[in-house]
Amino acid sequence: MSHGHSRGKHQRHQGKVGGMRHRRIIFDKYHSGHFGKVDMRHYYLKRNQRFCPTVILDKLWTLVSEQTRVVAAINKMAVAPIADVVRSGYYKVLDKGKLLKQPFIVKAKFFSRKAEEIKVRENYSPTFEV
Repeated sequence: MSHGHSRGKHQRHQGKVGGMRHRRIIFDKYHSGHFGKVDMRHYYLKRNQRFCPTVILDKLWTLVSEQTRVVAAINKMAVAPIADVVRSGYYKVLDKGKLLKQPFIVKAKFFSRKAEEIKVRENYSPTFEV
């Protein structure tokens, strides 16, 4: 009679066993640093503090529907179209590109310094809201 799997029941696989014992060489060689603690604990870690998706000035008009833009271009007395950057999934407006010479309102959380300078420099300045 063979006792290849000892006298108990043959309990399927060994799973994650042996990282500190019979598989130590493999763990040290290929997965060094797998066991143990490193560095200080950071309680209440907020991982998304620097999350800030951006959009450039060129793309601002893509956030407004084509129909709204055409109506605003034809009827100068109509209310200026609103480009809500945050609702479109962006937080910050960057300065790259050129704007159409048509007034409109941009709502965003942040604006780059150069984007605000373009607002002041151009005579057709869009209204920026935070």
